[in-house]
Amino acid sequence: MNPVLEPMVAPPERARGIFCNRTLNLRSITAIGYDMDYTLIHYRVDQWELRAYEHIKQRLMAAGWPVGDLRFDAQGVTRGLVIDLEKGNLCKANRFGFVKRAFHGTRPLEFEAQRTAYSRTQVDLSQERWVFINTLFSLSEACIYGQLVELLDQGRLPGVMGYRDLYNHVRKSLDAAHMEGELKAEIMANPDRFVELDPELPLALLDQKSAGKKLLLITNSGWEYTAAMMAYAFDRFMPAGMPWRALFHVVMVSARKPEFFNSRQPVHEVMLDSGLLKVESGSKLRDGAVYHGGCAALVEAHLGVSGDDILYVGDHMFTDVHISKSALHWRTALILRELEDEVRAEDAFQADAEKLQGLMARKEALEFSFSQVRLHLQRARNGYGPTSSKSTQELERRMTELRAQLLELDAGIAPLAKASSELFNPHWGPLLRAGNDKSHLARQVERYADIYTSRVSNFLAQTPFLYLRSPRGSLPHDPPHS
Repeated sequence: MNPVLEPMVAPPERARGIFCNRTLNLRSITAIGYDMDYTLIHYRVDQWELRAYEHIKQRLMAAGWPVGDLRFDAQGVTRGLVIDLEKGNLCKANRFGFVKRAFHGTRPLEFEAQRTAYSRTQVDLSQERWVFINTLFSLSEACIYGQLVELLDQGRLPGVMGYRDLYNHVRKSLDAAHMEGELKAEIMANPDRFVELDPELPLALLDQKSAGKKLLLITNSGWEYTAAMMAYAFDRFMPAGMPWRALFHVVMVSARKPEFFNSRQPVHEVMLDSGLLKVESGSKLRDGAVYHGGCAALVEAHLGVSGDDILYVGDHMFTDVHISKSALHWRTALILRELEDEVRAEDAFQADAEKLQGLMARKEALEFSFSQVRLHLQRARNGYGPTSSKSTQELERRMTELRAQLLELDAGIAPLAKASSELFNPHWGPLLRAGNDKSHLARQVERYADIYTSRVSNFLAQTPFLYLRSPRGSLPHDPPHS
């Protein structure tokens, strides 16, 4: 009998797993493209978004807005929420687009107010009314937007005509900070504060490159920032004498995604000694070079492959995953860094979840019995249908008993259900759930991301040769535990 060889890397904990919506054979992938920000480079969200928030606030203060007392609330918003520009609300919707939880400003809507506002409304992201929080980069603007809604309602914001106008002001302020490079200059000056290092990441990419995959870096960030961040996060963990650029077949900076995927744009090679661009516009790419701009069509032509031969990995649901899937039929992987905390919270809650499931099964059985007794009582009182062996008084007494048992069950269910709804975030609950249903974000992930995981280094344990198989899709009529 042949001896069993020990794996070099132990199977990962569930929180570090790669989850599969659409079966993906990694051996069949020729090229893997990577986004950089919040994909290859992970930022400390509280620090990055705090600084982004402060930049927005400073610009609004300079315009005379009374925002000096506002403070960033890292728990106030999460990825996957939707801003309602018509009503000034932050909403969490389920997979069908029905709003399950809503805040006006920083305060939750009461049940009746939420029902009045949204009982006849479905979230449709194709409508200009809704702004989807696609990425961690959007948390700062969503947080301050909710706070400003309250100031707008108080009539304290000069020149703002409504909730949509307010959002445009916030978006313009954040865009200006990015365009002028203020935020990124701070990060380059003090990366220790903002960047979370991952020593496993370079090895995961080295495995892929050595397995014959052509690796691409496609980022909207400019060359100066890309070079600084990648050197900081990668070079210390690379083999001696091997810089981060040696990992990549081609590097594309200032890519202007999503236009990169669905339109043709001019491309210029970056002169690495000076960071300047070559004057002539290129029509073909060169191995090992760095390019400014360009488009996916150039990448496909250079590689000689297209469609499902290419896997693209990014953190932005629309810019990275939706467009590359829809326009090019590339295979897609979504990075959800929050997933680690969510899965760990769910695992820690597992015993209580099983208890809750048992109580709910008992409640369903009691509700079925209660409904049957109620129907027999209705027939007895109205003189139709099959007669019951029980008297009207006995049926009424049985209903009273069942009602009391249901109330007792509800008392046990309520705290467990509340704790379940607050996993990951006390205001919005789990990222990928809205009550018992999938969240609107989960529906987007399911539709556009072939696989999803918390970080790129999770590929290290899976290896470049793994066959990722999607689970059997569940349906409401499936037998229990199928």
